[in-house]
Amino acid sequence: MTDSFISTKPIPVRERLIMALDVASLSEARAIVEELGDSVIFYKVGMELFMAGDYFGFIDWLKQQNKKVFVDLKFFDIPETVGRAIKALSSKGVDLATIHGNDAIMEAAAQAKGDLKVLAVTALTSLDRGDLDDLGFQCDVQALVLSRAKRALQIGCDGVVSSGLEVSLLRNELDHKLLVITPGIRPVDNREEGDQKRVVSVEMAFQNGADYIVVGRPIRDADNRKAMAEKIQAQILAQFSAS
Repeated sequence: MTDSFISTKPIPVRERLIMALDVASLSEARAIVEELGDSVIFYKVGMELFMAGDYFGFIDWLKQQNKKVFVDLKFFDIPETVGRAIKALSSKGVDLATIHGNDAIMEAAAQAKGDLKVLAVTALTSLDRGDLDDLGFQCDVQALVLSRAKRALQIGCDGVVSSGLEVSLLRNELDHKLLVITPGIRPVDNREEGDQKRVVSVEMAFQNGADYIVVGRPIRDADNRKAMAEKIQAQILAQFSAS
């Protein structure tokens, strides 16, 4: 039997599911939020919605619906610019935000974050060994993820975005205060990968030590979105009820 690293952080169980609003329009995003109702509390808003119009107005609307917000824009620029962007974002009531880049960029974000929790991206779940070779990284995926996570924690970031395949390594090697958000989730009966190459199930993500999971297409493309969200919530609850 493999080790289990079920998170003991005081996070309400129903907030551990983050729904990715990867849609082309704000009207579609609002309709999904209204359709899902209380089955989802936490939403990720990324680049697709950023290009759709009143991004920050939509964030304000989500907060008015008593939702939590994860801004996934992967800020990557000179350190001063990233620091200023994170400082501005911290005034918007956002809960989580992603950054990319080197130590100086992570440090600038950590110093400016206020109450906002900053997450460093480790290695995108769409990347595999061949992709890292193409990018010129002379290490395997696990080594890259661990190195990035160690530096993020030391510098003052709150957590990382990491595939569920690497989470148990992080839990073995790093302080458990590190927040780990895991995308690339596929329910057991819906495991098509598409452009995600390093996917895991809901159960595996939490058993490996994820604090939150990000689920997009399995909910967005379901015939009954609310039923699918509630099914995933039940899978999450089962993990924490058994721990």
